Amino acid sequence: MTAWLRERPGTRVESMGVMTRVRWIAKLLEDDHRRVLDRLGIDVATRDLLSTLRRSGPPYRLTAGELTRLSWVTTGATSQRLVRAEQQEFIRRYRNPDQARQVLVELTPAGHRVIDATLDALLDREQELLKGLSEGEQDQLADLLRLLLTDLIDRTGARHWST
Repeated sequence: MTAWLRERPGTRVESMGVMTRVRWIAKLLEDDHRRVLDRLGIDVATRDLLSTLRRSGPPYRLTAGELTRLSWVTTGATSQRLVRAEQQEFIRRYRNPDQARQVLVELTPAGHRVIDATLDALLDREQELLKGLSEGEQDQLADLLRLLLTDLIDRTGARHWST
């Protein structure tokens, strides 16, 4: 900020203290997240697919269309994810007996095991990364970020996001 004020006196740099740090934190966390997934042998897209199915609750089955909508990706991206996960035997696909044009996607026992192990590893890592903040500070930060996110969703028109 100081360098910008020196180079461009009068420039409004107040937002930099927050926004630059949020971007740096996001980059650090994303890089760390990918390293954890690499160690586990699972890619981000497959983790996203399996997580969506796992969160859906028993019988851990959704339509391909629901997966596309819930993952905020294109139909083509969903198809690629399904092919990869099916090859790894994490999911099975079949036609809906009640609606022949609809494809159902179901988490297999292997998929269930891998997403639960992945979730445990990611959550353990996140707890480790947050050790620099007390529980109260973590709660305070979560509240402030929730407020900021809600306001940003409103200001940017990103209504499909959920807080």
